[in-house]
Amino acid sequence: MRADAPPGRHPHKLAFVRSLVGSAGAHDAFQCQSGFPARDLQSLGGRPAFGAVVSKLRGSPRDAVPPFVDIMQGRPLVRNSARPAFLGPSFKPFRPDISKMFARELEPGMKGELAARGTNHTIQLNLADGLSVDRLTERTQLLAGFDGLRRDLDASGAMDAMDRFGQQAMSILTSGRFAGALDLSKEPTRVLDRYTPATDSTAFRFYTAEDAGAAKKLLLARRLVEVGVRCVSVSFSDFDTHSANFPRMRQLLPIIDHALHALVTDLEARGMLDDVSLVVWGEFGRTPRIDAKTGGRHHWPAVGPAILAGGGMKVGQVIGATDRYAGAVVSRAVRYQDVFATLYHNLGIDPGVTTLLDPNGRPQHLLDAGEPIRELV
Repeated sequence: MRADAPPGRHPHKLAFVRSLVGSAGAHDAFQCQSGFPARDLQSLGGRPAFGAVVSKLRGSPRDAVPPFVDIMQGRPLVRNSARPAFLGPSFKPFRPDISKMFARELEPGMKGELAARGTNHTIQLNLADGLSVDRLTERTQLLAGFDGLRRDLDASGAMDAMDRFGQQAMSILTSGRFAGALDLSKEPTRVLDRYTPATDSTAFRFYTAEDAGAAKKLLLARRLVEVGVRCVSVSFSDFDTHSANFPRMRQLLPIIDHALHALVTDLEARGMLDDVSLVVWGEFGRTPRIDAKTGGRHHWPAVGPAILAGGGMKVGQVIGATDRYAGAVVSRAVRYQDVFATLYHNLGIDPGVTTLLDPNGRPQHLLDAGEPIRELV
């Protein structure tokens, strides 16, 4: 495929799953981050997100970039979808503040929830004015002396988190690689244009919807992966169409289509596509029938879709089928954990053998049911 081919002409680079089942029906999107419903192992802190697992298994506090970056906005940020759970705060995702780069209007209730979380849900990447690298190093050494006196007293994991975060902050702040990756102005104009869809300025736009600039979120993701980030989570808003489904989709879907095409062809042109696995999905499907009163589609956990690409997978195929109303699976059901088993397979990790110790010291397998999707591997 030509790198400049128009969006909508790249299905042979994608795998379409039409039969995703087992949704918990929850709006926190945690199942899309972990493969598990939020209540699983809740008494131990819950299951960790995929990115947190990758941080544990493949990351190091000495890395110049964090292994797991969450640039999700809006509802997923409020509901804290990408959480480390029983792994502890050391393996939280790194959350740079991208609010000035990409607008995302929250529903009024969500604004209240986000405000209640305080201001520490994002991470600043710049040194304070007047604080040089040398002074930062001196302060770190001084802090290490004090922390050594209390480390054994802290069984909550918070001190370990500070140690790990401190080491990683030093690497990030002094290398500049991560902050540089977040600066889209460093991209050539032709690449920025590639991620800029043409849109109809007269089209209906719901107040929570993002504009065409949201396509550049995937450019940001590519830049982060390029400097060494191992897992990036991204969100696009306005799929929760309880009203005006068709007008809202006419505004949003061309942006998503263009963004996905741009990312896949960009990764391919850079020789990165086989090394990067892409998953596009949501928490659940939408009702097969339109609500006659609102023109909307509501939550439908019975079946949902997913799109996969890259990672050396056998793409260019459709997996599974539903009935004529897209309301029930009639062949080849695929579970959320099957998708994660496929991602682990692509990373060379066997989730049936690899374990993580929970807070009680018991080994927990990465997954408890999933198998790699045989059609893809």
